Amino acid sequence: MTSFDALRRRATMLESGDLDVAAYDLGPATGGDAPLTYLHGFPSSALDMVPVVGMLGSGARPVAIDFPGFGASEKPTGHPYSIHAAADAVEVMWEEFGITETVLWAHDYGATVAQELIARHLENTLVVALDAVVWHNAGLYPELHRPTPGQRILLDPEEGPRFAAQIEEGAFADAVRGTWGTRRPMTDQETHEMWCSMTHNGGTRIADQLLHHVAEKHRFGARWQTALEESELPAWFVWGDADPVAGAPTIEQVEARVPGANVVRLPDVGHWPPLEAPDEVAEAVLDAMDAG
Repeated sequence: MTSFDALRRRATMLESGDLDVAAYDLGPATGGDAPLTYLHGFPSSALDMVPVVGMLGSGARPVAIDFPGFGASEKPTGHPYSIHAAADAVEVMWEEFGITETVLWAHDYGATVAQELIARHLENTLVVALDAVVWHNAGLYPELHRPTPGQRILLDPEEGPRFAAQIEEGAFADAVRGTWGTRRPMTDQETHEMWCSMTHNGGTRIADQLLHHVAEKHRFGARWQTALEESELPAWFVWGDADPVAGAPTIEQVEARVPGANVVRLPDVGHWPPLEAPDEVAEAVLDAMDAG
């Protein structure tokens, strides 16, 4: 498994919204397929895409960022983190890497960023052409989203900052394992690398601030639901049914409300399909790239 430190050494640092943001270009610029943009989840980083990237072949050009406040990006306290700013950072990356069209590949927090990017696409304000989308477990319907016990504490205005300041690796690892499925155990190295991505630049102290998207999903719910349900983009949903946060009830809502969705339900997979089921994810990503 690639370490977080090894990945961050490959980062190109870009400025977006007065923050330095880590961007990654992991494929050949001359690849025959449309670039693939990975949008990572909370509380992780672009590192989650690495197991799948190794299965995509030499023609793929995966690009990604660590969103502001995550991974190798800058993480100041008190910064006005937002999904709109995260989407702006993706657009900055696309401009830097000369990308004019792409497939979106989105998980968790990154899926909300994808919804905002698709909303811009529907408004014809997005310069980059979107070809298709691959979705993984995320709170696409806020009323079905079930925060973990730790997230519920972080969301408390008084307790959240104190709890964030006291997070330790053991408790963090236990919390992440609680969202994992039964296909295989999550390894100590996997939890450690995720912890490293979070603690880099002191990220644990802003863990409460990075849950801003929970409230934003209600504020911008109509906009983002329209992007999900009314986009003409070919869409694949590779979904862990065993996810306690956004599992079977969410994908059942997708099946009922997203016409033409290509749904792959994984009954023994939890919240992390790119890590837990990279084979199935790679197959869907390749299908999406072919569709584009």
